[in-house]
Amino acid sequence: MGDAAEGLIDADARLQERMEELEESRKAARDRRPKVDPERVRAFESLRLARTELQRQLDATAHPARREQITQAVAEIDRRLAAMN
Repeated sequence: MGDAAEGLIDADARLQERMEELEESRKAARDRRPKVDPERVRAFESLRLARTELQRQLDATAHPARREQITQAVAEIDRRLAAMN
């Protein structure tokens, strides 16, 4: 019976070592990925969506003064998007 217990202890130790190796490899993979700033991604997506909405408004607007306002707003959003890249 002693040999069987030693076999179980050895198997448990090998299993624990393998689990530690897997955790280390996962951590190394996470460290290699480029760091992404979630706030920057949120700001970029917000600007992109605002530009889409303004473009939709521009297409639907006939009044020249309002079209000029929207055009200026789109230009400002484009400037901010370019500054983020």
